[in-house]
Amino acid sequence: MNTDLQAALTQALLSHDKVWANEEKTVLAKNILLDLVEKTDPTIIGLLLGNDDLKRHFFVEINGVLVFKLQDFRFFLDKHSVNNSYTKYANRIGLTDGNRFLKDSSDIVLDFPFKDCVLNGGQSTEEGEEIYFKRNNDQSDSQLYTKLTRKRQEIFFNQTLAFDEIDRLFDAKAFSKFTRYTADGKQAVGEIKRHADGTIAENLIIKGNNLIALHSLAKQFKGKVKLIYIDPPYNTGNDGFKYNDKFNHSTWLTFMKNRLEIAKTLLADDGVIFVQCDDNEQAYLKILMDELFHHRETIVALTSTASGVNAVNVKRGEQMFKLKEYILFYSKSPKFRFNPLLIKSSFNSNYKYEVIFENGEYVITDLKSKMNNTELEEYCLNNPKNIFSLEKNNSKAGEKIKQVIEISKTNNKEVIEFENSFGKTILVYDGGVFIPLQERILTEENKNFYGLLISDLWIDEVFQTSSSEGGVTFKKGKKPEKLIKRIIELATNENDLVLDYHLGSGTTAAVAHKMNRQYIGIEQMDYIETLAVERLKKVIDGEQGGISKAVNWQGGGEFVYAELAPFNETAKQQILACENSDGIKTLFNELCERYFLKYNVSVNEFSQIIEEPEFQSLPLDQQKQMVLEMLDLNQMYVSLSEMDDEQFAGCLNDDDKALSREFYQSAKNQAEKKDGE
Repeated sequence: MNTDLQAALTQALLSHDKVWANEEKTVLAKNILLDLVEKTDPTIIGLLLGNDDLKRHFFVEINGVLVFKLQDFRFFLDKHSVNNSYTKYANRIGLTDGNRFLKDSSDIVLDFPFKDCVLNGGQSTEEGEEIYFKRNNDQSDSQLYTKLTRKRQEIFFNQTLAFDEIDRLFDAKAFSKFTRYTADGKQAVGEIKRHADGTIAENLIIKGNNLIALHSLAKQFKGKVKLIYIDPPYNTGNDGFKYNDKFNHSTWLTFMKNRLEIAKTLLADDGVIFVQCDDNEQAYLKILMDELFHHRETIVALTSTASGVNAVNVKRGEQMFKLKEYILFYSKSPKFRFNPLLIKSSFNSNYKYEVIFENGEYVITDLKSKMNNTELEEYCLNNPKNIFSLEKNNSKAGEKIKQVIEISKTNNKEVIEFENSFGKTILVYDGGVFIPLQERILTEENKNFYGLLISDLWIDEVFQTSSSEGGVTFKKGKKPEKLIKRIIELATNENDLVLDYHLGSGTTAAVAHKMNRQYIGIEQMDYIETLAVERLKKVIDGEQGGISKAVNWQGGGEFVYAELAPFNETAKQQILACENSDGIKTLFNELCERYFLKYNVSVNEFSQIIEEPEFQSLPLDQQKQMVLEMLDLNQMYVSLSEMDDEQFAGCLNDDDKALSREFYQSAKNQAEKKDGE
């Protein structure tokens, strides 16, 4: 009977593509199947009902209605390990949310309590509301008041959609407020510039939910992005604002998974992604990324020094000073090769031989016999062309060069030339190989430094930055331009496309601009205009902070700013801006008349609830959460296909609509259009 049921189940589900662990449809993906039946997916339930054996075994009739016996079905899958799928999933080293593997979850987390969130009135998480209290009247004026700082406790809500709630969420979205910024200032966008193959050639700064924006960008940039760098929220719990009750560890991982999956489709085959994080989620994030990408390196970066740590915030005896963060480096393809880089280091005094070829022979001078260490360093760095060290540890060298080295030992006065398999001439002398200093020279601002090949431990000055680098003050989480420069140099060449969908203060875009890379930056917070856009305007004007001098930045270039055209997102912001219960009551009717609510919301019932004293006595954050739950999250932004509907009148002007259509034109159509001009 059990064998027959297994066969019946396999046969019944053949027409469903999502429940199989392999393309041949011989192994059922148990966790995906369970996820769908737990959500009473009508297609799955219909397929089970279509088989008499399955219907008889897993359904019971109650008052003329068939009821699915979920526990029996779950027990059957667990006990009999259908087609070994249970073993397949049980043996997977992965992450779960308590009920299923995260990889199999279809939940979508839209919003998130952002690290570095700027609160009302431009208040950062480090700042507070200044309150003055009068002290004793007999004290002098200078001592009359004491200032206290009271941090606001605000909620930044996250919202989650289950699989069966998602319909138009990822449709292409219309854009509004197109603006071009150049050295001549702010201009209208006449057309969207493209490369010869029809791909969009603009530097783009986009305001909107990054998950929805990424899906819209995929329509144009699928397989085009060479580098993604993100510095996502770290989930520390110490951000100075509270999380709503639904936020937890698995929510954070789901949030990351949703975005990493679509980001992967944007990456070119030779593309890479760098994700910065700290100890709070590093281990779990690595497991998640291991399932999506090919691991290259886990970089440990020194982000502060012990002398710079605020000891007041460290629980002595309970925790150590936090000096490091991690940068997870992954590629889309296992064949990716990064660009070798040199990192500044103290001079290696073994580079002491000056080797000059003259009159048909090599003349060798040991400079250390003529100079002290300071003089040697200065001379060698300023004249590196003919400076060498002598490396005698060549155990890993090829057989041919080993033979040449052995020959050179018999005549230590003679330099022997050897050409390796790459066609490079190597000088062998006295049983060793001459290593050229020229290959270890790092030049910045016309000055030479000694460098070592980059490793996975970044403890140099790459994290040194001022709080106002690039003309932007961002107290927590702002990454230095030197760091982004290093990552861009490792993974890209000029004109490659760089993406940062947690743009924050705009460091990635600013550095990419100065290094002649095309870029896309996405940020949901309102400070995108006051921080990132203002920063990039300064970059165009030729500001000399950050890496400007190192790359000889002189200004110029341009970028286009646009916003995902908001609809229910506007309603959400209005709800969050309410300062009391009366504000929520006043807004309620407008929400019902103007915006899209979930299909199952009972407006009449809710209109009575908000009048009740019990509702009004709830904390304001809970009231906001209840009203937010009414909104249809599929309609946060205006879909391209619906932007001409009367419902969205006022959301976009005619220019926005025309440019939105042009944005989504296929690369092929654009190339044909250009050829015809």
